[in-house]
Amino acid sequence: MTKETVEFVTAKTKELMAAPSCSKEAKDAAQAWLNAVGTANEAEETKKYIAELEADITTIDGLIAFAGSDAGKSVFGADAAPKVVEQAKEAKAKGAVYCFCDACKAAEAILSKKAELL
Repeated sequence: MTKETVEFVTAKTKELMAAPSCSKEAKDAAQAWLNAVGTANEAEETKKYIAELEADITTIDGLIAFAGSDAGKSVFGADAAPKVVEQAKEAKAKGAVYCFCDACKAAEAILSKKAELL
């Protein structure tokens, strides 16, 4: 993996960890990856990190379904949830594949480097 890739993924990892929508599991995997960069554990932690990101990233269809559900209304609020559904539908119409929250945007950027990371 190149120095540029490490720098890019490190920056996006920090963005991921700072995102309010980032899961605890993703934060833990991100921190473990950051701690392992440049060590003998790097390859193993990279695989774990990628697997966690792939499990956590939400598709745009998943966001639409979630935001339109009772659970989504409890997370986003009864007034905001329909707006999130509409925003997600607009994003999907423009070609979005994944949720547009900060955590998913960072995860998508990191996963775009998957071949270079592994």
